[in-house]
Amino acid sequence: GKTGSPELEKEIRDHVRKTVGPLASPEKTYFVTKLPKTRSGKIMRRVLKAIVAGNEVGDLSTIEDKSSVEMAKQAVAEG
Repeated sequence: GKTGSPELEKEIRDHVRKTVGPLASPEKTYFVTKLPKTRSGKIMRRVLKAIVAGNEVGDLSTIEDKSSVEMAKQAVAEG
């Protein structure tokens, strides 16, 4: 229910630093309303990694909603 903002990005980064450790602190945060998930609800992390790295996303035959991939690509491009 929140909208992405620099303040929220800082809050997320600070939370990760405090709970997981400074090495796990994200370099950049991208805000989307949907994540690429399989039909069983698992987040497709390999797809997110490929998008951020600028690589091909590969096989999407098990994805629940293909629009989530385009949304993630757009968020990274606007980055």
